[in-house]
Amino acid sequence: GCGRRGLCLMLRFLFRICHTMLKGHNLTTQQPFHQLAWRKQLLPSVVLHNTVRCMFIQTQDTPNPNSLKFIPGKEVLESRTMEFSSPAAAFCSPLARQLFRIEGVKSIFFGPDFITITKESEDLDWNLLKPDIYATIMDFFASGLPVLTEEAPRTDTAQSEEDDEVVLMIKELLDTRIRPTVQEDGGDVIYKGFEDGIVQLKLQGSCTSCPSSIITLKNGIQNMLQFYIPEVEGVEQVGWCEIVEIFI
Repeated sequence: GCGRRGLCLMLRFLFRICHTMLKGHNLTTQQPFHQLAWRKQLLPSVVLHNTVRCMFIQTQDTPNPNSLKFIPGKEVLESRTMEFSSPAAAFCSPLARQLFRIEGVKSIFFGPDFITITKESEDLDWNLLKPDIYATIMDFFASGLPVLTEEAPRTDTAQSEEDDEVVLMIKELLDTRIRPTVQEDGGDVIYKGFEDGIVQLKLQGSCTSCPSSIITLKNGIQNMLQFYIPEVEGVEQVGWCEIVEIFI
């Protein structure tokens, strides 16, 4: 009677549920039903995952607690570097302009494969800044926009026909021995000139307002240049710049 009919309706209902969950699977498989049902349950989280926004951004401490190195796992500036000390200086970089919109960002430095962010003060907590920085970097690389526009000035140590032998040696030493070490800690050193035995350098990157920058300039870079190039009598920095420590 009613009991048998109700049992039949329940079996039909269960059959429809099983048919829906197994749809799309090979019914000849030897896997137990509970395993197929578990796999079906996890499938939407994989299929709906937005792979365009999937980035693994690493962070690395620098000698300056106010600066943090972000490594997006993508090329940033290939083989060059550039520093933006203010929003006005970021006119040639869409990425830098977007990062400056984050409250608390003081300066930005681009390396070949990293971005160094310097915050305004020690009172700001990196844990509060990181989410916005992560989101901005991820959204930018997903957009496909160029990191720099065509108006970007070049401030590297490229050799020119006007360089004499000593200047060529200085630039080569900077590029091969000094700059790679500095960039490891999120900074850079830019050649600005050589006059009367003095090498003029612009120091950039992770150690903004770092008291040890002058000591590093004299004990690190100057000693190395003087060791390999006798014509170098000293090193001075152009303006107030930043650098990381170099150990020789």
